[in-house]
Amino acid sequence: MKNMFKKYGLLVWLSLILIAGFVFTTFAGYIVSRDTIHQSISEQTLPLTGDNVYSEIQRDILRPVFVSSQMAHDTFLRDWILNGEEDQELITKYLKEIKQKNNAVSSFLISEKSRNYYHSEGLLKKIKEGDPRDSWFFRVKNLKTQYETNVDQDQANHDAVTIFVNYRIFDYQGEFLGATGIGLTLDTLKHLIDSYQQRFDRKIFFVDQKGKVTLNGSNFGKTGGSLQAMSGIQSISDKILSNRGTDSSHLEYMGNNGKVLLNSRYIPELGWYLLVEQETNVDIKPVQNVYLLNIGISAGVTLLIAGMVLITVRRYQTRLEKSASTDALTNLLNRHAFDFVFQQALLDSERTRQPMCVILLDVDFFKKINDKQGHLVGDHVLKEVAAIAKRSLRESDIICRWGGEEFLVLLKNCTLEKSTSIAENLRNTIANNDFSRTTDLTRGRLSVTVSMGVAQCRENESEDSVFERADLALYQAKENGRNSVYFSE
Repeated sequence: MKNMFKKYGLLVWLSLILIAGFVFTTFAGYIVSRDTIHQSISEQTLPLTGDNVYSEIQRDILRPVFVSSQMAHDTFLRDWILNGEEDQELITKYLKEIKQKNNAVSSFLISEKSRNYYHSEGLLKKIKEGDPRDSWFFRVKNLKTQYETNVDQDQANHDAVTIFVNYRIFDYQGEFLGATGIGLTLDTLKHLIDSYQQRFDRKIFFVDQKGKVTLNGSNFGKTGGSLQAMSGIQSISDKILSNRGTDSSHLEYMGNNGKVLLNSRYIPELGWYLLVEQETNVDIKPVQNVYLLNIGISAGVTLLIAGMVLITVRRYQTRLEKSASTDALTNLLNRHAFDFVFQQALLDSERTRQPMCVILLDVDFFKKINDKQGHLVGDHVLKEVAAIAKRSLRESDIICRWGGEEFLVLLKNCTLEKSTSIAENLRNTIANNDFSRTTDLTRGRLSVTVSMGVAQCRENESEDSVFERADLALYQAKENGRNSVYFSE
């Protein structure tokens, strides 16, 4: 593992830097995209949705306020009360027409003078000050504002839960005459909220000035009846309820599924806050998917490039190693590589106590071959000698080009006698070979002979000493007529 890292450490670091660069740039792009989406939702989308919903509310929910205001300022209604409420059929027809014309579920009038409760079907009852169900009227009587919105049971509509707009009526001198208005059922308003949520793809609900939820859709999904009891949003409830200006406020909090952006607007006509919120994870999810996809693609491309580079580097490195350890002409080990092999073999021989010999081979009169036949023929002779030696030696034997026309053979687990026999057999094979048979560079038969020196490694003998003795034996072979094998004891 350490050797692998040493070989390819630079490639590993480059790959890691490349992957880190991809991750950093992609992550930076994701952060910028996420923040841009947050900013767009907070400053554009949500306020625009809030404005659109507010416009819809003015048309669908605030309309009862305007209708009730018209009723309270209608001279017919005031004059009818001031004239003693003589013809009840007239007020019944008036309230029925108001109800039908405005698609309301209830229209009513309570006279302060008679305490009669009129609705679209006639006289309902008399208001009693001690009756808890009538306490709303006396609260409206003492209001400092013109009207109130109130969620209560509609006595004229089987006690259905209804949002009433209770508007105060005054005579021409400003004296309190009673209360009038219309009502919408909560179910009707919830359907409106549901339609808003479906169209705008936002969560929409209303709270009163104390933070109590007054109106919400069917999929509200929050626990608690007030902002202060809701997880997450409770942290910004004070900020919501403190803003009663005409401008909306942009807030955010951490919900169960991540960051939630919220737009808050106070609606003075209702006395309620309109809250429009959106979980950002829905909009951020595609960006996250793209980010993960980019990371995957980047990692894949990086690994592919790193793999291609690794293959290229390994091939190039293999060629370098081969060229560094192999003789280019004969494809044998070179002298530098043989030194490592010999040292390892020498250690193995000492450990196993098995004999080991070396053969130093020299091509006879090689200079004459080069001078007479040319260097191409000389190169051919060296390659042929190397090929013959490989075929003639054992698989465990190692041969290298020692330099020039010299070759060195390492014979493992081989005695001096046997090594000399192997060397003699190799010399004879080379002497009987027709070197012209495998080339067109020569004319006629080309014979080559070799001289060899054999030496057996002694115990604790140095490498130089072994080679010196083999070289001395080779010198004796040359001095005694060449084409022979001599050994050193």
